[in-house]
Amino acid sequence: MYSIWGKKSKEAEAEKKKPKTSAAQIRVQKDLADLDIPNTIQLDFPNPSNILNFNVTICPDEGFYTQGAFKFTFTINNNYPHEPPKVHCTQKIYHPNIDLEGNVCLNILREDWKPVLSLQAVLVGLFYLFLEPNADDPLNKAAAEVLKQNRKLFEANVKKAIVGGSFGGVQYDNVVG
Repeated sequence: MYSIWGKKSKEAEAEKKKPKTSAAQIRVQKDLADLDIPNTIQLDFPNPSNILNFNVTICPDEGFYTQGAFKFTFTINNNYPHEPPKVHCTQKIYHPNIDLEGNVCLNILREDWKPVLSLQAVLVGLFYLFLEPNADDPLNKAAAEVLKQNRKLFEANVKKAIVGGSFGGVQYDNVVG
């Protein structure tokens, strides 16, 4: 009888040493399992044991930004889903809703976030920014003004920027995928 108790206490000790799965990790696992995204959105987990930090590449197949491969980091804290993920563009791109530092202006990442929203909603929203940039809620006000005033010039600027062009005193990253 003593050996059984000894074995159980060793198992209990081993169980205590395992890292606990947080509510955020459980929710992210569910969100990832439920994802239904097009092949124009790719996820990459540099550290497969850490699902709270991953990379996303968006390759729009229509609109101004076709031929580009736009890279983002997603950082999810332990308050998810009560707080939205932190999304950051890792490249310098010309976009009204993404500033030159990589900050992203998407309403559901800020004031319109609700815990019922999921990673699916964020990925679709991010993808949609490349199909229909929003000049009415810009982070890059100069790009938004050009989009409002002259769509042809905006398109020309995007085409120049995605191949690593320079204009307006800014050198953009080559993001052609």
